[in-house]
Amino acid sequence: MARLPAPAKRITLHDVATYCNVSYQTVSRVVNDSPHVSKDTRRRVLRAIKELNYQPNHVARSLVTRRSNLIEVITFGSVHYGPSQMVAHVERAARKQGYNLILTNISEMRLDEIRAAINSLSGRLVDGLIIVTPVVGVQYEDLVELCRGIPFTMIDTPLGSTTPSVVINQRHGAQIATQHLIDLGHREICEISGPLHWHGAIARHESWLQTLESAGITPGKSEEGDWTAWSGYEAARRLLESRQHFTGLIVGNDQMALGAMRALREAGLSVPDDVSVVGFDDIPEAACFEPPLTTVRQNFDMLGSQSVEYLLNLMMHPDMPLQQRVLYPYLIERQSTRAVP
Repeated sequence: MARLPAPAKRITLHDVATYCNVSYQTVSRVVNDSPHVSKDTRRRVLRAIKELNYQPNHVARSLVTRRSNLIEVITFGSVHYGPSQMVAHVERAARKQGYNLILTNISEMRLDEIRAAINSLSGRLVDGLIIVTPVVGVQYEDLVELCRGIPFTMIDTPLGSTTPSVVINQRHGAQIATQHLIDLGHREICEISGPLHWHGAIARHESWLQTLESAGITPGKSEEGDWTAWSGYEAARRLLESRQHFTGLIVGNDQMALGAMRALREAGLSVPDDVSVVGFDDIPEAACFEPPLTTVRQNFDMLGSQSVEYLLNLMMHPDMPLQQRVLYPYLIERQSTRAVP
């Protein structure tokens, strides 16, 4: 094999080909998993890719022969509705742009987990990364170091971040949900939040408090759930056992709202006659709850398309200014809320 290129030089497919003493087309076939390569040649090329630490040439990605057409999504919490919808709509948007998606779901949002996911990309040769970071603990500067020049965008970062990210304004969602109950005449409003190490749950909780305080209303009790229907049921039971009276209830997502409404019914309370309930997400089943749930709809389709579009822009123009793109949710009013008599 030929001598290694200088360390400072960005490794290209041509470098891999020279290193292996094969044609550029042969390396391209290996990268694209073509069957028309001998086993021995495939092994040599893959070994060279690993030894050279080849990464895609993102500046030249507009040349078809220099791109893998693969985008990696690293996510956490995909068992829950929000992250799962983010990934599903990212995949749909990526396919429309001619890209395939590789999904890595990490068990904990820690740097070593993300590092392992990114290090595994050497054999996948992705053109870019989309990282879903819904929980506290991961810093943009750490991701820059881990990604080693691979363009990436983030989803579900805190609002106001200067990172390359696309987010839905969770504070606005909680504000319009809470204001809806205020406008209906409710003055005793409690909350069931999501887990308060998630960016979205923190933003919704803080906005619930701020909206009530801005209206001169003392916030009721808040109980914390874990996004599941059962946690919503248990949180509502704790609110009821506290003996605090409330006529309005803001719930951090629709699944917890489903559990909360069951707890209210078991306590002999009617939704919305005794307690008006507002959820968050507008899951497909929300319109079929009994009663149909008033909730905040998030535009996951737009989130997916904006994330992919932004990533492709970064891949073609790596020096472009970084920004956070912000989308806004809106209220879907159904029969789980009513005006105070």
